[in-house]
Amino acid sequence: MAKRSVKRRPARVVNVEDYQRDERSARNLQVLDGGYNPANDRDQRFVKNIRAKSKGQQALMEAIDQHSLCLALGPAGTGKTYIAIAKAVEALEAGKIGRIVLSRPAVEAGESLGFLPGAMEDKLAPYLRPLYDALTDRLSAKRLKALMAEGLIEIAPVGFMRGRTLNNAFVVIDEAQNCTYGQIKMLLTRLGWHSTMVVTGDPAQTDLLPGMSGLSEIADKLDALKNVSVIRLGDADIVRHPLVASMLGVL
Repeated sequence: MAKRSVKRRPARVVNVEDYQRDERSARNLQVLDGGYNPANDRDQRFVKNIRAKSKGQQALMEAIDQHSLCLALGPAGTGKTYIAIAKAVEALEAGKIGRIVLSRPAVEAGESLGFLPGAMEDKLAPYLRPLYDALTDRLSAKRLKALMAEGLIEIAPVGFMRGRTLNNAFVVIDEAQNCTYGQIKMLLTRLGWHSTMVVTGDPAQTDLLPGMSGLSEIADKLDALKNVSVIRLGDADIVRHPLVASMLGVL
């Protein structure tokens, strides 16, 4: 039985000059005026080594490397939490510290969530979700789950930090503008040997009653200490959509 002949399509001839011109055009595409043009043009894939997007972020990264206690104050979108958590993961992976401890006040942002069913972890999950998101961006979900199961990464609300001494740890206190003066003082005194603590917050966006937040007062007092670094980020350090910086300038 004779084999059926297979018709082969002729290979498409590509003009080298046209191909190179198309490649250059694709690389030089620009967003139209008024369109989406984010300042943080970061690939969504995992990037092991982060890099600063502004002078303020560079100062924050250097301060974390050089000081055991660092306070990062600035508006939303300046990368305070992300840089702190990225540095914590970097230190853990390098074996510089033994565990990561992340803490955040369980304060509702202007509205009451009411009674939440479930165990303690389920009730606290909505408040701690931003920390999980930042960790997942630096680690795979599977590795994050394994590290938390081993106790190498711990996420706890501020109310559970009293009486502890955190040795050989990288501690991140997020949303510190929602802590009172006494709470921040308590958190700062948890710092143990061979540990690093980073406190982040935006004094202008506190969810507490006026005069209750202690972040600004604590930062002003600690700014006089040589061994403590207080980094104040501004609108120029915002790496979200450019509209965020514009809106914060008038709101």
